[in-house]
Amino acid sequence: MHAYRSHTCADLNRSHVGEKVRLSGWVHRVRDHGGILFIDLRDHYGITQVLCDPDSAAFGEVEKLRSEWCIRIDGEVKEREPDLVNPKIPTGEIEVFIREIEVLSAAEELPLMVFGDQEYPEETRLKYRYLDLRREKLQANMKLRSDVVAWLRRAMWERGFREYQTPIITASSPEGARDFLVPSRLHPGRFYALPQAPQQFKQLIMVSGYDKYFQIAPCFRDEDPRADRSPTDFYQLDMEMSFVTQQDVFDAIQPVIRGVFEEFGGGRKVDTDWPQISYRDAALWYGTDKPDLRNPIRMQVVSEHFAGSGFKIFASLLEQDGTEVRAIPAPGGGSRKFCDRMNAFAQKEGLPGMGYIFWRDQGDGPEAAGPLAKNIGPERTEAIRQQLGLGVGDAAFFLGGKPKAFEPVAGKARDVIGEELGLTEKDRFAFAWIVDFPIYERDEETGRIDFEHNPFSMPQGGMEALEGDPLKVLGYQYDLTCNGSELVSGAIRNHRPDIMFKAFEIAGYGRDEVEKRFGGMVNAFRYGAPPHGGCAAGIDRMVMLLADEANIREVIMFPMNQRAEDLMMGAPSTPSNEQLRELRLRVVVDE
Repeated sequence: MHAYRSHTCADLNRSHVGEKVRLSGWVHRVRDHGGILFIDLRDHYGITQVLCDPDSAAFGEVEKLRSEWCIRIDGEVKEREPDLVNPKIPTGEIEVFIREIEVLSAAEELPLMVFGDQEYPEETRLKYRYLDLRREKLQANMKLRSDVVAWLRRAMWERGFREYQTPIITASSPEGARDFLVPSRLHPGRFYALPQAPQQFKQLIMVSGYDKYFQIAPCFRDEDPRADRSPTDFYQLDMEMSFVTQQDVFDAIQPVIRGVFEEFGGGRKVDTDWPQISYRDAALWYGTDKPDLRNPIRMQVVSEHFAGSGFKIFASLLEQDGTEVRAIPAPGGGSRKFCDRMNAFAQKEGLPGMGYIFWRDQGDGPEAAGPLAKNIGPERTEAIRQQLGLGVGDAAFFLGGKPKAFEPVAGKARDVIGEELGLTEKDRFAFAWIVDFPIYERDEETGRIDFEHNPFSMPQGGMEALEGDPLKVLGYQYDLTCNGSELVSGAIRNHRPDIMFKAFEIAGYGRDEVEKRFGGMVNAFRYGAPPHGGCAAGIDRMVMLLADEANIREVIMFPMNQRAEDLMMGAPSTPSNEQLRELRLRVVVDE
């Protein structure tokens, strides 16, 4: 027999009754039933109930066992009594009588319990992550993550992609976040960087004539943490293709993403019709470029109904350039209590409030109520109701000003309204491509034109588009959103040096600066670069949605805390004087 086990703790069933077996695992919990000791023995695969009575030679050793001791037992498989069968586990029809036991490793008093669903502070969970990872929920999450990665690899190979690895130590490159710098011992005073993404390398792979690339790529960004973002590193399904249009990229990645959600979504509905929504429309309708389409609410512009009206706040606001008033319809939200609650929400978000109108039954038709209705009069309120398609028992909320200023709050309000009124459909994955991103924006304070989104995207219309108004230039850039999260980001790349130099010139970057910062890629483009494009899908975020987790740390094996610290390994750490001398560095400590 094997030194540690003949079976795993998920293998045994009624067909093994009468066999001598050997199991190894952890003591999940111990129960004393009238002198008979029952132990739930756990390994990576499952749980088997083992037991020992006072007649067994092993009883004295079994009495000493405590939670999370690692043990090996030899015993005999017995069939459970019918009323003691546990249908919730694969081994629920049998139990194992212990004949011999060996303690492989004892455990000290536990800082957190593995058995049960007790909540512990995040700092405790991360400091003792190896114990936290033993818990059933996290074991399931990590298995899911591993299975998703394996599935994605197979799916990409099946579609004609090959996996190539790109460097982990490279040059610093602006990707929209801060680099992690790595000092060079051989070149004192100079630094490498950990790649924020394989962006430039995967484009160079296309220049090198490799038609379809993918990689499960680690990426490193020194970012502020959020619930759906790691502050240090993350993994993405990175892909690039040559001689493709934007639609070709969609057609390549869409079956992969849809397939992984169908495979691991636990039976939840996966939308097959993925609309393509312009960035401008997404901001208008949803207040965000990451809309949750499970919520059917669409915002609308209602400025004409407030211009010159008795509601002076909006009327005077609309006299200023670039302002508008938008309505958020709220079907079923037509009560003063709900309207007041949403007004308080807006105040918590830093706004003075949020105007509202709600409609109640007048007997011969809907009657508008609320402060706004009194100020603008029945004709305007009826026109608003007709435009929004609302009726008795419904409400509408209003925000005004420059759209970029109020859109974030409007988007959050739309989400809250959808949730509270039960409009947001659960158990569904709703996808949308956000397209037609503007390449440039104007700084309100300085008036300077700068890049609003990825500077390496091909402008729609090429060089000709760059000859006109920069603020009207759109890029072949796209994001895929799912349930309010950005899942995929990509673009058709600007592979023409002449167009690239012009694009950067508009944003105030001279030719010399472009050559200095992106010389490797620009030089390569001089030697016959193919049209190419691709995207990257966030694996951590994908698994987070599949596991129905609200925090990305629940699907990462060893995550950092919110201060980007590894409490288990003690990172970041202070370098020794010897290390600093070798690197010719001096640390200036902030007093």
